Amino acid sequence: MRLLILGGTTEASALARNVVGWAELEPILSLAGRTQNPIEPPIPLRSGGFGGVDGLKTYLTDEKIDVVVDATHPFAAQMSAHAAQVCCELNLPLALFTRAAWRYVSGDRWLPVADMIAAANALGHAPRRVFLTVGGLQLAAFADAPQHYYLVRTIDPPDAVAALPDHRLILARGPFAVDDEIALMRDEGIDVLVTKNSGGKATAAKLAAARTLGIEVIMVERPKSGDVLAFEKLDAVMKWILDHRPAP
Repeated sequence: MRLLILGGTTEASALARNVVGWAELEPILSLAGRTQNPIEPPIPLRSGGFGGVDGLKTYLTDEKIDVVVDATHPFAAQMSAHAAQVCCELNLPLALFTRAAWRYVSGDRWLPVADMIAAANALGHAPRRVFLTVGGLQLAAFADAPQHYYLVRTIDPPDAVAALPDHRLILARGPFAVDDEIALMRDEGIDVLVTKNSGGKATAAKLAAARTLGIEVIMVERPKSGDVLAFEKLDAVMKWILDHRPAP
């Protein structure tokens, strides 16, 4: 059975490691190619976009893919929408393998917003010191709020950071420790954190740090995932994959 994993997340990496050695599976991990020097997976890898809906449909057909698992980032809405459309048209089994969203706990000061433009607007007119952890592709929305100081943290150098006139860029990959996040926010005088509700443990320390320091968090909520069957546990998605083995 040929399995395509749409990846770029820790969940996709965990699934790739778990399918190694299964004689009945021929897995392929697909990455968008946006992250420099990704961790080499233990299964065959393809990198780069598919070229939209038509390109994805051609790839799935030409490669004779039997099952697709969408383990992309929770905010990779376009890729997930394309996968849902094409798998429906081709009658291919599709499941979403994702991490649980972060949940509000006592002591948090969260302001939920729908998107990046709303997040930038929520900062207000008065200058603030903002810790911006929304990924490099989302920075352009904050160019319309140049009165703020931005501490920007991304994995790779972002092109749009130059549009922020007053900023400091940190290149780092999680996981991060709570004490380090507290020290960073204190040293930078941060009074508001802007982040996406990506979930997961690797970057959750910033939320604990903000809670400890009483810092407001502008939380961009996830896009809707539609009607695709979703799993948050590795064992559950593995069972689903094996249940969809083609008949002999």
